[in-house]
Amino acid sequence: MSVSTGTRGETVPTVPPGNPAVDTADVSALLERGRTLSTPVLRAAVDRLAPPMDTVAAYHFGWIDAHGNPTDADSGKAVRPALALLSAEAAGVGPEVGIPGAVAVELVHNFSLLHDDLMDGDEQRRHRDTVWKVHGPAQAILVGDALFALANEILLELGTVEAGRATRRLTTASRKLIDGQAQDISYEHRERVTVEECLEMEGNKTGALLACAVSIGAVLGGADDRTADKLEEYGYHLGLAFQAVDDLLGIWGDPEATGKQTWSDLRQRKKSLPVVAALAAGGPASERLGELLAADAKSIDFDTFSEEEFATRAALIEEAGGREWTSQEARRQHAIAIAALNEVDMPSRVRDQLVALADFVVVRKR
Repeated sequence: MSVSTGTRGETVPTVPPGNPAVDTADVSALLERGRTLSTPVLRAAVDRLAPPMDTVAAYHFGWIDAHGNPTDADSGKAVRPALALLSAEAAGVGPEVGIPGAVAVELVHNFSLLHDDLMDGDEQRRHRDTVWKVHGPAQAILVGDALFALANEILLELGTVEAGRATRRLTTASRKLIDGQAQDISYEHRERVTVEECLEMEGNKTGALLACAVSIGAVLGGADDRTADKLEEYGYHLGLAFQAVDDLLGIWGDPEATGKQTWSDLRQRKKSLPVVAALAAGGPASERLGELLAADAKSIDFDTFSEEEFATRAALIEEAGGREWTSQEARRQHAIAIAALNEVDMPSRVRDQLVALADFVVVRKR
């Protein structure tokens, strides 16, 4: 993948050759539509929660501040709701048919964020203190559980055969997502993880729910399983491209854009794609990196490491080729995702918008 260098030297993947440049206005409109149509239903779902879970969830979504005052804080890009609405249109029905699916997927996504922040010890998300930091670990666990239950409730209340099919896909994706988080945590305590293991983990943790998002609207609209499966293929590989870019930003991203600390994934000892690719590459930089990471795994003073120590590890990952390999992998997964769309009979406008969203995922800076 061709790359450009940002102000901090971070890698910002560019649009893969042969694909149209991203129409940012079109993508912004798609994301805004997804947010506008899904948010009222999402808010109504959260309002069902018993106090104080309702206000804790509202804080997590950025609707209120820590004192309960209304705010317009960043509530995320709304990529998954946008995909769910486009999914309905791919099946030849109106975007509104996909709204329950959009809300259900967004609830599951945020269930995972609440729990992940606690498990990873992340104190910041979207430039705000995380729920466990503000309201305590117990509330983070309870609200996450409640959002997961609400997701299935929203779908099953439709009472249709299509809703049952959609729920089955959502629960399967949720199980895979949880599998991926379990793998991610276990890998933090291993000296070595293969590239194949890392891709499997990221396919579960990120790809599965994006795959569900881009099929669930079509299923609610009556699409057959073949159509839904091909849309899921697009979403799964889009998820892998998305995660590859996230992995780059998790090491080299600008904190002003990501809302996280510098070298955030290195601080958490994550075996992300740049790390495992660098370790698998061989050569002096790879060997030295392996020695340092093996020592890190046994260190009791890891939390006191200096910025220079993390910068050294990041430099070794880049020297060993992990940064460039991950950029290339994002491009490869992007291409596979786009190819899957060619197997689905859908309006050309919808296909173009799905391509634009895929391009946005690969070139996004945060």
